Amino acid sequence: MHRDLLLSKLNGYQPFDTHEHSMLQRIVEFVKENPNCFERTLLIGHITASALIVNKQRTHMLMTHHHKLEKWLQLGGHSDGDPNPLNVALREANEESGVKGITPISEDIFDVDVHEIPARKNEPAHYHYDIRFLFEADDAQRLVLTNESKDLQWIPLERIEEYTTEESVLRMTRKIFHR
Repeated sequence: MHRDLLLSKLNGYQPFDTHEHSMLQRIVEFVKENPNCFERTLLIGHITASALIVNKQRTHMLMTHHHKLEKWLQLGGHSDGDPNPLNVALREANEESGVKGITPISEDIFDVDVHEIPARKNEPAHYHYDIRFLFEADDAQRLVLTNESKDLQWIPLERIEEYTTEESVLRMTRKIFHR
């Protein structure tokens, strides 16, 4: 079954705190109830995947100033039918940054999050059930700005709060410090 890989990864995942635990439960229920969970045509929501990319020294995180959401976030995007969230996260990271040699630190899930995406012209408000992985890359490479981003930067981990108040990003940063 095409959802088995994701369900197996989710069942083996240990959340960081009680809030993340409740989101994990929501994602598992969503995946079990929606065979088409990887398709963005599922208007109530869909599985997305993100890449938290750190430099080799673990001092900086690559972040994008998202064009549509107007927020500093990790790279990521829609599954578009791909049931392997690690592959999706890597694909999106490559497409959105131009960075070569992005490698997973682990194939295990690093974080999960459920967040609402506001309605836009052709889309109702819906949820992204986001599966996140930790990657590393060389921060000396040239970054390639795409139409999805207003900016891309390697941000020092100790300065993340100057760029975002998004709890899910701050939680991932705390996890890096606890590794």
